[in-house]
Amino acid sequence: MVTEAAVHTDAVHTDIAAALAAIPDPELPVVSIVDLGMIHRLEVGSDGIRVTVLPTFIGCPALEIIRDSIAQGLAGFGRPVDVQTSFEVPWTSDRITPAGRAALAAVGIAPPTASADVRCPWCASAQVVMDSAFGPTQCRSLFYCRACRQPFEALKQV
Repeated sequence: MVTEAAVHTDAVHTDIAAALAAIPDPELPVVSIVDLGMIHRLEVGSDGIRVTVLPTFIGCPALEIIRDSIAQGLAGFGRPVDVQTSFEVPWTSDRITPAGRAALAAVGIAPPTASADVRCPWCASAQVVMDSAFGPTQCRSLFYCRACRQPFEALKQV
């Protein structure tokens, strides 16, 4: 038998999960922290909300901004918010959702692939060359497409 309290808790949990899905990654604002697969655990209780985040890279400079964004994004639920960072399991690019991959490609950032073969997000060509392993952030590299002659960034496969 499902009690009214259980239904209420499930609804609140769903609302909180939806609020997390609306928080953009500060370095890749076209995708949410949920679509990047950074949320490892969400615990909701009457005493508060605990969110466990998996950093995409050790030493990620945006981690403090992400923690603050989560705390601010969940403050409206009227419960204390505790945001923890964990390395319990490593974040990998396999955690990026299909929606996240599509959003990255739509703005010209090649999402990582299982084969590590980078394809141009503009024309899907495999005729690409890396210009620099060091992009604007730790998680991206710079590429050039020989087919459509467009520069682009690629998210590193981790």
